[in-house]
Amino acid sequence: MDFSRAWKTIVDMVNGAIATFPTLILSFVIFLLFYLIAKKTRELVIRMTDKRQKAKNLGLILGKLSQGAVVVSGLLIALTLVFPSFRPGDLIQLLGIGSVAIGFAFHDLFQNFLAGILLLLTSPFKLGDQISVENYEGTVEDIHTRATTIKTYDGRRIVIPNAALFTNSVTVHTAFERRRMEYEIGISYDDDINQAKGIILEALNGIDGVMEDPPAEALVVALAESSVTVRVYWWTMLLLHADVQHLQDKVLIALKNKLAENGITLPMPTQQILLQTVDTEAAPLTPLPATTVMDGV
Repeated sequence: MDFSRAWKTIVDMVNGAIATFPTLILSFVIFLLFYLIAKKTRELVIRMTDKRQKAKNLGLILGKLSQGAVVVSGLLIALTLVFPSFRPGDLIQLLGIGSVAIGFAFHDLFQNFLAGILLLLTSPFKLGDQISVENYEGTVEDIHTRATTIKTYDGRRIVIPNAALFTNSVTVHTAFERRRMEYEIGISYDDDINQAKGIILEALNGIDGVMEDPPAEALVVALAESSVTVRVYWWTMLLLHADVQHLQDKVLIALKNKLAENGITLPMPTQQILLQTVDTEAAPLTPLPATTVMDGV
């Protein structure tokens, strides 16, 4: 009796699965269709805002939000077909009841999501900018709602949570059209300072990549122990890290050669050590006082 009842239950389950199989296929096809529409919607929104520089980040966020909305709509329709008794209002009510638990469980996820939304809206940097945050520096590859990926100069990918970008200081190296660079040079106290400054500026003006306006500057910033410190400033329109490094290389080589040709010394740090000898005949050593040791009682 029990065996026949179990067999009947299995047969009913199989028949029910066979009966709902077309509905499952239809639901899957509908969800897949909505998923493809969501991707096309995101691409369309991004393409519409791609031509406007200030709207690029806004296009990213609108594209992702529209994609998510279309995918969720397709999922709700698919669930309604598979489970006729399912209503979207029930899901919303369930999410409302469990919102506190979900908030605690996904606190970091929501925090990064909100930070990503604010970053995309405020647009402190864009795709292709070179930034540095904390101990990381590189080129911005993509800005997601959860994290931002940057490519370091040595070819690595760093994924930085958006909350860290939003709460920490971020340096955008390519934010403006030109950039000022600086370097400190030490010259000897015996050299003429004005002559050395003139030679430095002459060397800078002959380097390709150094702007003439604003002009380069050479200012004395310190009188060190073994040298006079001159800080050199120059402006350039080269913003990328590799270009800046190559320009600095040319500047330093030109400065060293030009100063050496004109007899300007680049001193190294020196120390003076004084050795004092003691005349034992004139100043005899004084014996140390004797120490008395007493036994305890």
